[in-house]
Amino acid sequence: MNIKKHIPNLITLINLFCGCIAVVYVSEANYLMAFYMVCLGIFFDFFDGFFARLFKVSSPLGLQLDSLADMVTSGVVPGYVMYSMFANSGHEFGINPLIPFLGFIVTLGSCYRLANFNIDTRQTDSFIGLPTPANALFILSLPLVIKFSDSLMMLEILTNQWVLLVITLCSAYILNAEIPLFSLKIKKFNFKDNALQMSFLLISFVLLLLLHYIAIPLIIAFYVLLSVVNNMFFKK
Repeated sequence: MNIKKHIPNLITLINLFCGCIAVVYVSEANYLMAFYMVCLGIFFDFFDGFFARLFKVSSPLGLQLDSLADMVTSGVVPGYVMYSMFANSGHEFGINPLIPFLGFIVTLGSCYRLANFNIDTRQTDSFIGLPTPANALFILSLPLVIKFSDSLMMLEILTNQWVLLVITLCSAYILNAEIPLFSLKIKKFNFKDNALQMSFLLISFVLLLLLHYIAIPLIIAFYVLLSVVNNMFFKK
């Protein structure tokens, strides 16, 4: 029995387990722990592919497991968080019990992206559209911004149902938009070949030190903007 071939799939299942735990925390309105569990799931999501390549045991089963695990950790969880934010927000649309379910548009967009990613041969060294883990971090950071920010204006913005609807629709769109986004993989350890990635990581690190959780949505937005600028002016 070749144990090595099962290690990547086991790591993928741990990612799924983290997503399941995050769902429970969201149901308890413990968004901080949900955020940590999604971060942990994303960590394992990175290493399942790493070990699959290391042990040369990549398989169609692993590919399907990876997408199914991501569907929970980076699809269901952010959709549930957005549902909760709608439910706890003001009532700009009137007191309609169906409005919060609009938050699951994020889950639908994530599902479509994950299915499309599996058959899109262009996304090997870069991404087309925002990866679901990045989108999940963006969505899960929003209730943390409300919790840890002292700004009343920020509180009013992120508890407005119109704003939440715009964020939801933009999230589903950017997941599947035909926008090339640079990969954070560093293949050669020199600044010349990785100037874009290293600059982005350095700026992100500084923002996290200065702004903590508030920096997370800014970093994701900066990643998309930097990719667009790179595509327009620098990419050959």
